[in-house]
Amino acid sequence: MGTMNKRDLGRSGLSIGPLVLGGNVFGWTTDEARSFQVLDGFIDAGFNLVDTADVYSRWASGNKGGESETVIGNWLKKSGKRNRVLIASKVGKEMGPGKKGLSAKYMTGALHDSLNRLQTDHIDLYQAHEDDPHTPLEESLEAFSQWIKAGKIRAIGASNFTAARLEAALSVSELHKIPRYECLQPQYNLCERSGFENELQPICEKNQVGVIVYYALASGFLTGKYRSVADLGKSARGQGIRKYLNGRGFRILGALDEVSARYQSAPATIALAWLMQRPGVTAPIASATSPEQLQELVRAADLQLEPAAVALLDQASA
Repeated sequence: MGTMNKRDLGRSGLSIGPLVLGGNVFGWTTDEARSFQVLDGFIDAGFNLVDTADVYSRWASGNKGGESETVIGNWLKKSGKRNRVLIASKVGKEMGPGKKGLSAKYMTGALHDSLNRLQTDHIDLYQAHEDDPHTPLEESLEAFSQWIKAGKIRAIGASNFTAARLEAALSVSELHKIPRYECLQPQYNLCERSGFENELQPICEKNQVGVIVYYALASGFLTGKYRSVADLGKSARGQGIRKYLNGRGFRILGALDEVSARYQSAPATIALAWLMQRPGVTAPIASATSPEQLQELVRAADLQLEPAAVALLDQASA
């Protein structure tokens, strides 16, 4: 891929490739050996940010959380590529009875656990996985600040925050002169636009907050492999897609098919390229369960969609 155009992540000083690898599948639908192949392929293609969370993949039968970080940690140790990769993880979602939230006390233990599983001495981007209305914003931000000073984390981010809470958090950081959330991680894709575009995007653009978006492929709907209710059994994530099987969803797939044909690329590649060109978006996050799937994703970084193609997708998804 040669010299990839890196993008600044907010004002964090971190510079990332235009695609982030989602770690949610590691240790869940993708075993360790296959996960290592995907991770190697991603880094060798010139990208650098891998996104995970302590809770991945607690929802899977037989798992207790921490599986994804453990796989990534084993890969870091075996591959020796820690200096070539930025690791993003998250804290706050429930890891067990009473084990959740953004209190300083709880997060201290959670950070320690994540560093151990990842087999590293620092996490590059540590994110609040969801807002904790029961903990003052100052308390969480002060704790993050201490860990930045100590070198355990380099930058912080927020996932799933409302516009009002993100603004409040940015104000607290400014008031107390402590590190701020440099990155927002919201849901955003061709099927789910208004949540980000209406309220969050203006705040991020105004404050130069980086944005890495999850569900970039709408749980797989935008790959084009689910076109009827009968298709929903094709994967572990199929049932999350039922809500897109409607007039608007089919209109979006139709536009994706048209643009795919024009660029001789897979629908997933087009859907990611669209996101990469959106104002306010630093990079989409997408996960791959095989090296073949990864190829479809990384190709998006080489694809510059013409205005006519973008307009077609914009209109279909409006």
